[in-house]
Amino acid sequence: MKKGLLLFVITLLFAACAQKPEGHKVVVCIPVYGQSLALGEEAERITDFDSLENYANGRIVTENLDHHFGYFDNDDLKKFAKKMIKYKRRSFELSIYTMAQRLADQLGEDTLICTFPGGQGATIIKNLSKGSLPYQEFMEDIETAYQQATENGWDFVIPAICWMQGETDIADYPGTDYQKLFIQIWKDMNDDIHRITQSNDTIPFICYQPNPLTRGYRFKANNYQSVETTIPQTFVEVLSDDKWFWASGPTYPYSCVGEKVHIDAIGQQHIGELAARSALGIIRGEERNKGLIPTSLSANHQDIIIHLNVPNPPLTIDTTQVRKAENYGFSVITKDNRNIATAATLEGDSIRVTCSETPLNCKVRYAVNGDYMKSGNLHGPRGNLRDAAGNWCYQFDELLHP
Repeated sequence: MKKGLLLFVITLLFAACAQKPEGHKVVVCIPVYGQSLALGEEAERITDFDSLENYANGRIVTENLDHHFGYFDNDDLKKFAKKMIKYKRRSFELSIYTMAQRLADQLGEDTLICTFPGGQGATIIKNLSKGSLPYQEFMEDIETAYQQATENGWDFVIPAICWMQGETDIADYPGTDYQKLFIQIWKDMNDDIHRITQSNDTIPFICYQPNPLTRGYRFKANNYQSVETTIPQTFVEVLSDDKWFWASGPTYPYSCVGEKVHIDAIGQQHIGELAARSALGIIRGEERNKGLIPTSLSANHQDIIIHLNVPNPPLTIDTTQVRKAENYGFSVITKDNRNIATAATLEGDSIRVTCSETPLNCKVRYAVNGDYMKSGNLHGPRGNLRDAAGNWCYQFDELLHP
């Protein structure tokens, strides 16, 4: 018993005496918040924590400004215990590990890249909003990072927060207004972080997109009225219209564990790469990355021209990374639930979708398809459109007005 207690005390002393970076630093804090994909659920970790600790001279750190990666829990005592015993059973690959490495590559030696996950798996957005335990814990982690930086006399900035949530809102049909709740969380986080850091800088969200429509038991690809698509469509709309939202990318181009919900480790790393591009753009004051999304629809007889925002031209049809979908993922749904799309053709930065009859007042969709209960790049909801830099088109559901 005494031996165990002594070992525990030595461990604490070692942690307390761990060498800290010398000199003045700027702590650049970009965490991720959401549900299971934010926490890397089922993504078998391929990032080596020793290598991550030593990467860029130890400049990648957690909310405690240390190198105890991978120990997440909304219960502070459990999180502390996991750190002490280096519990790795539920230590998954997180997109933010790759994101942090790319940021460390590009930012100066006087910066520390602070990143950590927050949220809770299998949870609808309403139960991740302000007042929930996951939200409270996330704010406390941000406050911890800020206080640690302040105690060291370092500057502290939060250029952005990464968002990864929405799968459970698709599958569980909670009957809430997802977009309204999403915008409210963004506002609440800004207000609370301003209170913590005494900064008035508006903090953007970097948005992925959840795509597992087929996990909704009511889902039918040809339903004119689709509840399931309102969640992914939220991200298309905020990326199109709101300057405080930046793109990372959709999840359908990647393999899902068991073809269910969770993208694998390679997928997590790809999302991290995309998030890093937007994060660097925010830090450098560059033009906003809206992602590969539709900008306008127009009818030409029985054809539809879909104009797209293309971050890195040219557009490409890719049937290698993503298994070919019918019409490369494009469909046109009538009010009586018929798909009248017969072909999709690439034309520069646009797509021409040919229909069997007039498409006016139809729903024009991309990646709204897939096998029942399947997700991912083989049998899930998917499309084959990307740009030259690996930005895949966001899943969308748009009305073609007369």
